Amino acid sequence: MINYFSPETYYKRRKNLLNEIKNGIILFLGNQNASINYKDNHYRFRQDSSFLYFFGIDLPNFAAIMDAESGEEIIFADDFSQEDIIWMGAQPLVKDLTAICKVKQTQCFEDIYKYLQNVTDQNRIIHFLPPYRYHHILFYEKIFKTVFLPSSELIRTVVKLREIKTEEEIKEIEKACNVAYQMHLSVMMAAKPGKTEKELTIQMEKIASEKAYMPSFQIILSQNGHILHNHLHDKTLKKGRLLLVDAGAETDLHYASDFTRVTPVGGVFSSKQKDIYQIVLDANEKATSLIHPGITFYDIHMAACKVVVEGLKNIGIMKNNTDEALASGAHTLFMPHGLGHMMGLDVHDMESLGEDFVGYSATVKRSKQFGTAYLRLGKELKQGFVLTNEPGIYFIPMLIHQWKKQNLFKEFINYDKLEKEYLDFGGIRLEDDILVTDTGCRLLGEKRLPITIGEIETIAKN
Repeated sequence: MINYFSPETYYKRRKNLLNEIKNGIILFLGNQNASINYKDNHYRFRQDSSFLYFFGIDLPNFAAIMDAESGEEIIFADDFSQEDIIWMGAQPLVKDLTAICKVKQTQCFEDIYKYLQNVTDQNRIIHFLPPYRYHHILFYEKIFKTVFLPSSELIRTVVKLREIKTEEEIKEIEKACNVAYQMHLSVMMAAKPGKTEKELTIQMEKIASEKAYMPSFQIILSQNGHILHNHLHDKTLKKGRLLLVDAGAETDLHYASDFTRVTPVGGVFSSKQKDIYQIVLDANEKATSLIHPGITFYDIHMAACKVVVEGLKNIGIMKNNTDEALASGAHTLFMPHGLGHMMGLDVHDMESLGEDFVGYSATVKRSKQFGTAYLRLGKELKQGFVLTNEPGIYFIPMLIHQWKKQNLFKEFINYDKLEKEYLDFGGIRLEDDILVTDTGCRLLGEKRLPITIGEIETIAKN
């Protein structure tokens, strides 16, 4: 059985949208099935998140319009055919599905083309979001027959509405966090020499599926943690290596979680591994301590990076003035990504609408500095934001060699020590999911996934 929020929830969301947009037609396209290798063999269906947010219907081949001036709402979809029912069993009627979201008018899907043609003939505005699937692009080409541009007004309004999570959304995200807790804990306990990365990945997927959930993104599980998004899963675990696992769960209502932990294969961190791990944990804790409404996430990111630089100076990998090193970007050799991102219906929430619309504002602009430019969220935080906090330190041999060859930041980086002692280290990233509250923040989930060196070693030794 498919779960939904109450019909009133979806109705209120659309009402809030119409309170912001006063003219034209608002068009939302649901997703279609995507074929793997022939027409009727599909990837697992995933509905468009904005369509889910405003209408809740989690089935392919739906579209909807809202008339911002008259308030008229229509869902365009076709009832299942007799042939569909033979293959799939009894299916609900469109008119029954629209009761989920309190939309009364329905029309056949093909009617949407005539409807939108009448709208364009009247020179009315059609607001729509950026397409990210080929069938959406083809749809818009058929409608507009020329260059088409998404509505920045609609994008900004959808971001404004979706970025603040309600209590029912937070509960759903916490369900995803609790399942991800079990996924990660199982791998910490199973990270033994001789196990394969693929075995552990399948183990995590199994735990998600047992809850009728799915992973919120392709699981990152690798001894080569310096490759930030390593999906190969082709290695056998070796004693003394570090296993980095970045994974989350997605509920049946499609809300996500996203955690990262690092476990020593065999159960014990080396002294060198402990040094780097503790720096990353200190950066994580520093960032959490600073999260509250009104502060920019860019400032929190830089505060976490400062902890990284100071820690690396203490063990002789970096040197000289910390603030000058940060300003130069020397630290991005070790943390070439942002501190975190928004999270909700998408694990990288709303980023299909454009990262700068979601993560930045009129007053906070994206940096052009290597590494810092990958910060997905930089703007001022508000109560109700859900975001990730995921600092890391990585030793990427190719990048180290390249920067040394180019004499980059040699006044701040001890390349000799790096090449002699750290080229085979890998990487460490520690990630929590966080809700911004009225006065600060709180970690999401019933309890925090084990994170201290002692906690990790205790679990990994079992």
